[in-house]
Amino acid sequence: MVRRIIYPPVWAFLGLLLIFALNYCLPGPRFTAAAFQWVGMALILTGLVLLVIAGGLFKRAGTDLIPFRNVSALVTTGVYRFTRNPMYLGMATVLLGGAVALGAATALPVPLLFVVVIEMRFIRPEEEMLRGLFPEDFPAYCARVRRWI
Repeated sequence: MVRRIIYPPVWAFLGLLLIFALNYCLPGPRFTAAAFQWVGMALILTGLVLLVIAGGLFKRAGTDLIPFRNVSALVTTGVYRFTRNPMYLGMATVLLGGAVALGAATALPVPLLFVVVIEMRFIRPEEEMLRGLFPEDFPAYCARVRRWI
């Protein structure tokens, strides 16, 4: 198994740093109307709420928030009825909100880059692990709930 020293919140933080760096050093075309700032803030708030709700469901189920550690339950209720990865989706939404709120067009690809990194380094290996831990329940869950949205 690949050793994952940089966990998803760190990747999200690095994404935020990249968004700010691009905004400052290489902003490109700007979209700075107040409406974009409000939309960006709404996306950030939505992402944070999604993170808190999903994390709370993990805690309630008694399973670890850190990927690949102490997996004791398959959480399929609450926001997990709509997406298999609400915490990752929340982080990506926060990144998108940050890029939109700052208004730098060059920062808009950062959330997509985050999604690609998380998909390859975490989601696919997690799904493989969950198939082994929950050989009947996880495939059934995958059949009815999408990976992202």
